[in-house]
This record gives sequence, structure tokens and C-alpha cells, in this order.
Amino acid sequence: QVQLVESGGGLVQAGGSLRLSCAASGRTVGSYGMGWFRQAPGKEREFVAAINWSGTVPLYADSVKGRFTISRDNAKKSLYLQMNSLKPEDTAVYYCAARDATGARSRIGEYDYWGQGTQVTVSS
Repeated sequence: QVQLVESGGGLVQAGGSLRLSCAASGRTVGSYGMGWFRQAPGKEREFVAAINWSGTVPLYADSVKGRFTISRDNAKKSLYLQMNSLKPEDTAVYYCAARDATGARSRIGEYDYWGQGTQVTVSS
């Protein structure tokens, strides 16, 4: 019911910034929680950040708290991830996800829809 397309990935030096976007389509977006996950080479997919349906309750992994900011614009049916002070360990494919519920959640199994991913590479 929901299609997600990420954009904004790229190559940056350590300490730099990137802003990822996720465009949603297929049905209304304002009633469900959304999140960002990432998968680095040789590692399992991990939680990065999530946000509730209204955009008022963000949730972050300890590794990115204070550096990344998740936000959403329901009128534009979009989800964003502002990434500052990037580190080489942030290098990964970043995935946008949505769930058929309103809350922000951190587990992969709690999400129902996924984008194809966008590559973020941070050089040292």
C-alpha cells in the first residue's frame, strides 16, 4: 500500500553533512510511524532513527543521537534525515521504512514497508 523512495545519499568527508529524503506514495502517510535503518558492509541492518505519526516524538540510536535529526512533512508525504558530523562508521546503505501503526519504533520487524536504499559513504 505504501511505496518509499530514498534520495540524497552520496560521498562526503568525515565531519561533513548530508540530508536524506524519503518520498512516500500509494496512500495517505500521516497516520503511521516511519524510520531510518542502515546496513554497513559485512554487518546486519540496524536502527538509526524513527518518528511518530505527527512528527513530535523522535527516537534515535545511541550512535547517532546528537548528530542526526529525523523529521517529517506529512503535507509533502516525505521523511528526512539530517546527518551532521558524519563519521566513517556511518558509511552504509540507508533505508526508509514505514509501519501500519502510529508510534516510533526501533525494531526491523515492526516495519511493513521499505525503500530500496541510498548509499552514504564517509571518507576518513
